[in-house]
Amino acid sequence: MYTQALNSETVVSTIDDEQKMTAFQARIDREEKIEPNDWMPAAYRKTLIRQISQHAHSEIVGMLPEGNWVTRAPSLKRKAALLAKIQDEGGHGLYLYCAAETLGVTREHLVDQLLSGKAKYSSIFNYPTLNWADVGVVGWLVDGAAIMNQIPLCRCSYGPYARAMIRVCKEESFHQRQGYELLLQMMKGSEDLKEMVQDAVNRMWWPSLMMFGPSDGVSEHSSNSMRWKIKRFTNDDLRQKFVDATVPQAKILGVTLPDPDLVFDEVSGNWKYGEPDWAEFKRVIAGHGVCNKQRLKDRISAHENGAWVREAALVYAEKQKSRMAQSAA
Repeated sequence: MYTQALNSETVVSTIDDEQKMTAFQARIDREEKIEPNDWMPAAYRKTLIRQISQHAHSEIVGMLPEGNWVTRAPSLKRKAALLAKIQDEGGHGLYLYCAAETLGVTREHLVDQLLSGKAKYSSIFNYPTLNWADVGVVGWLVDGAAIMNQIPLCRCSYGPYARAMIRVCKEESFHQRQGYELLLQMMKGSEDLKEMVQDAVNRMWWPSLMMFGPSDGVSEHSSNSMRWKIKRFTNDDLRQKFVDATVPQAKILGVTLPDPDLVFDEVSGNWKYGEPDWAEFKRVIAGHGVCNKQRLKDRISAHENGAWVREAALVYAEKQKSRMAQSAA
C-alpha cells in the first residue's frame, strides 16, 4: 500500500512538472519575460546563475589588465578615460551580481566561487597587456566581441538580466569606440607606434575570437540556452558577425589581421576565417594561461584589502536602519 501511494504521488508530481514546463515554454515562445517570482525549471535557473555569474566575474576581473596601465597612461586625457572605463566595468559587475541574486543565490557565494577558482570568467582576461596599444586593442577587439555577445542579451527571456544589459551595452559601445579612436591616433604616429599597434592586434585577435566560446558542435549549453531564449544566436553565428564587422575596421585602421585563411566569400557575403587554437582555449580555461594565477592572486588581494570597506558599509546600513525605526516610532 505504501509503495503504491508513493508511486501515485510521483506520477502526479511528474504530470504537474510537465504541465508547468509546457506552460513555461509557451511563455518563452510568446516572448514574455520571466521574472524572479515566476515558476521556472531548475535547469533554467541553474543555467542563468552560471551565465550571469561568469559574466559578472568577467567584468570584475576585466578591470585588472587595464588597471595595470592607469599610472602609465601617456596623457591626463587618456588616464581619465581609462579610469572612467574601469569604473564602468565595476558597475557592470554590480548590475550582474544583483541580477544573479534575484535567482536565489547570494553574492557572497558567487564571489567565494571566483576567489576559490571554482568559477570561470572570460578567457581573454588571462592574457597580458604588454604595451599601451593593448589598451586600445582591448577596447576595439575585446569590447567589440563583448558587444556582439551582449546586445542579443537585451532580449534575454529573463527580465532582470535583459534590463541590466541595456545599460551595460550602451557603455560597452562607448568603450569600443574609445579603444578604436586611441588606435587611430597611434596609427597616425611614428613607425614604432604603428608596429606597437600591429603587435597588439597579432596577440589579441585569436583570443578575441575565442571569447564567443567553443564551436556549436561541442558547446555544452547552447541548445537549452537557445530553446529558452537566454541566447538568441549560436557561438559560431556571433563569431561570424564579429569577423564581418571587424575586417572593414581593420582596413580603415591600417592593420593586418593575423589570419592567412581570411578571405571574402562572394556567395555568402561573409569573411571566411581560420580555426582558432581550441587546445589553447581549453588550456587557458583550465587555469593554465599566462595570467590565470596572477589574476586570481590580485582578486584575492583586492577582496582582502577591501574587507574594511564592506564592514563599514554594513555598520552604516545598520545605523541607518536603526534611525529609521526610531523615527517611525
